[in-house]
Amino acid sequence: MTAATQPRHVQAAGFEIYFNKFVHFLTRKGISLFGTRVLAVRGRTSGEWRTTPVNLLTHNGVRYLVAPRGHTQWVRNIRVAGGGELRLGRRVESFTVTELPDDQKPLLLRHYFKRWGWEVARFFDVDIKNADYEVLAAVAPTVPVFRID
Repeated sequence: MTAATQPRHVQAAGFEIYFNKFVHFLTRKGISLFGTRVLAVRGRTSGEWRTTPVNLLTHNGVRYLVAPRGHTQWVRNIRVAGGGELRLGRRVESFTVTELPDDQKPLLLRHYFKRWGWEVARFFDVDIKNADYEVLAAVAPTVPVFRID
C-alpha cells in the first residue's frame, strides 16, 4: 500500500495525550464527560485487553462508536474481535458491533460532529462542524462507524 492509499489514522500528540489520559482517568472513576466511556477491546494479536476513551453516540435510541481519528488500533482490534466492553466506573457492558457501510454514515457523522466537533475538528482538513451532506459523504470512508448490537 502506498501512502496515498493507506487509511487515515491521526495519532494523538502533545496536549492531546494528557487530555486523553485525564478523560480516561475520570471515566474509570465513573465520571462521564459528554457521554465518554472506556472502550476495552482484545488485541488482535496479543489477546490482551486494550483500553481507550471514546465518545458514545446515541441516535434514535441506537448507540454507535465513531472513530474520528480514522483506522486506529482500537478500530483494527474491534474488527477482529467483533465487540468488546464499554466501561464507566465499575459498570461493565459487553457488546458486539456491526460496522456501517459508508452510505449510512453521513447522518450519524452530522450528529457526532455537532456534539463533539469542538474536540475532533482538528483531525480533518474540512469544516466538519458545518459540513453539508456532500462533505460528510466524502469524509465517511475515512471515519469508521460501528453500531453497538
